[in-house]
Amino acid sequence: MTRSAVSNTGPLALTLLALALLLAWDAAGLDVALATWAGTPVGFPWREHWFLVKVMHEGARNLSWVLVTALFISIRWPVWILRRLSAGERAQLALTTLASVMVVSLVKYTSTTSCPWDLQAFGGVAHYVSHWAWGVRDGGGGNCFPAGHASAGFAYLGGYFAFRRSSPGIARAWLACALAAGLVLGLSQQLRGAHYMSHTLWTAWVCWVTAFAIDVAARSPGWWRLGYGSSLTEPRQR
Repeated sequence: MTRSAVSNTGPLALTLLALALLLAWDAAGLDVALATWAGTPVGFPWREHWFLVKVMHEGARNLSWVLVTALFISIRWPVWILRRLSAGERAQLALTTLASVMVVSLVKYTSTTSCPWDLQAFGGVAHYVSHWAWGVRDGGGGNCFPAGHASAGFAYLGGYFAFRRSSPGIARAWLACALAAGLVLGLSQQLRGAHYMSHTLWTAWVCWVTAFAIDVAARSPGWWRLGYGSSLTEPRQR
């Protein structure tokens, strides 16, 4: 199975376009307006809903970690469509997924932005401060930007880069599924008051950029040690 040559021009253009749209979203101040759809002056009625908490939050998070573990196991023992990838590409996919979660968690840990349910407008104690106001405390607990839970879906965006050379159709389908999963998880948290919509959208962008950067690095000299360019690691035929 041959790998077709691909250009980074398209992904780079998409990255910059998404960045421009995200900056426009922030400038328009749409976060609080959307939060009011689910929130009330006394809080978010859906915050403790069993389906959003037990299934969409706890269940989805646990399932995502199971899938991450499976990706690492597949580096040595690939199954299903992962057999189309070389060992190096499978390693890239697994490492990208874990790295995306870690990058989002790192940014979230250093953020002073609080969650919507912390705002005075929704029964909390904080006042709204843009997440770009670095170092400015809003009176709440902070550590709420970007959306960590949405990364349980968006972290898999790296599959697009892993597959795009050998199986472009699978790459596009994988991309669509990862985007859909991340958006659904992000919306479920928005209903609970845990995040603004921009938190979810920025998580998608961070995960995409992380995956893109790792893909560029993976094609640089030296990555062959993880399986690129070796006949021993060529993907098995169906």
